[in-house]
Amino acid sequence: MQRPSVQSDDIERMANAVLLSYGKNPRRKYSAFWMLLGLAGVIATAGVVADSTATVIGAMIVAPLMTPILGTAFALVIADRNRMLRSLGVVVGGALLVILIGYLVGLLDPVSSVIDGNSQVNSRTNPRLLDLVAALATGTVGAFALVRSDIADTLPGVAIAISLVPPLAVIGLTFEAGAYDKAFGALLLFLTNVTAIILTATLVLLIYQVRDTAAAAGHPVGQLRGSTLAVVVLTVLVVAIPLSFATAGLVTDTRVKYSAASVVSEWAEKSGWKIITYEVQNQKMDVVAIGPPPTLDPQSLRDELDARGYPEVDLVLNLVVGGQRELPGTNSAIESELTSIP
Repeated sequence: MQRPSVQSDDIERMANAVLLSYGKNPRRKYSAFWMLLGLAGVIATAGVVADSTATVIGAMIVAPLMTPILGTAFALVIADRNRMLRSLGVVVGGALLVILIGYLVGLLDPVSSVIDGNSQVNSRTNPRLLDLVAALATGTVGAFALVRSDIADTLPGVAIAISLVPPLAVIGLTFEAGAYDKAFGALLLFLTNVTAIILTATLVLLIYQVRDTAAAAGHPVGQLRGSTLAVVVLTVLVVAIPLSFATAGLVTDTRVKYSAASVVSEWAEKSGWKIITYEVQNQKMDVVAIGPPPTLDPQSLRDELDARGYPEVDLVLNLVVGGQRELPGTNSAIESELTSIP
């Protein structure tokens, strides 16, 4: 069975498409890239602040950040170290630009009060292993569309599927708001997507024999070392480590949420109260309840959870009549006592 390959004309087309420093007018490419990326950053940030999915999708379509990422993979495959570093530099510079835009918008329109309830923020600050799988698949499609000019029309769909600019906007907004844990989560999502695209694009280009075809067409091709490919694979594996922990935490939170639901509802129903919202995230249970006087005893729910086998889960209870009470689990209580010891 013959391996898939590309033609010499395809090499020229791909190089011109993903290498900003390649071709007759690189300056024009760079100016278009920075202009589009800056506008995409503004659109994405505005969409995140407004919690507008449609606006964020518009920014994803406009953003050209996929180009230098694919350019990094292309230069890596043909072992053009200079252009690979240039493409990586553009990726880093572009990321910093969008983060700065998000930070500045955060200064103009403080969003710290709405971060927790913003779906655009929350969906990009808790990456899981599934996000890595999706990024690997999306990167494969993007690279496949690059080598196959007949399916290039799928690239807008790839731009929507992969989350590049929105997480960067979230980093800027959350960092300005002091929510550093959320900023780290958004950064992890961005790094997940970038490393996954580079890895899958590299593999697709190697499968399509881009190196051999480029050499045959007279393009300069350097020596591709196995250590270089190993670094790419290792980078993805390193990114997968925190994603694995986050996924394990999600599984635990889901188990606690559904198994403890009956405990919470029974506790409220005893006094004729009703649970409005009930969520479990990062081993913290948030409960909002409403009902007639007398006000429920928060400690009784803490005791019920401890008795049913959930002493490690922190409890934040909001009573519509009665205010908020925080009742930490045993682990948090022990940590608090340890830090208070001189």
